[in-house]
Amino acid sequence: TYNPDEKRVRKLLLHKKEIKKLHEKVTQKGCTIVPISVYTKKGFVKVEIALARGKKNYDKRESLAKRDQQRQMDRDLKEKY
Repeated sequence: TYNPDEKRVRKLLLHKKEIKKLHEKVTQKGCTIVPISVYTKKGFVKVEIALARGKKNYDKRESLAKRDQQRQMDRDLKEKY
């Protein structure tokens, strides 16, 4: 019967210094805040967060090449059997 608004504003339970530090890194260095895990504890939903930086172009090329090789191996095995 009681359904609170799902998109309501929620509090970030950190110290002011920690919030400022996260805000600075996100705005200046191009980092993003990524949820690592979500769990419940005593009726509260808790989220572990981390700062993450995007891949460089050479890293992307390596991962694309690995993925293409794996796809080709899978195709070859499928044709063989």
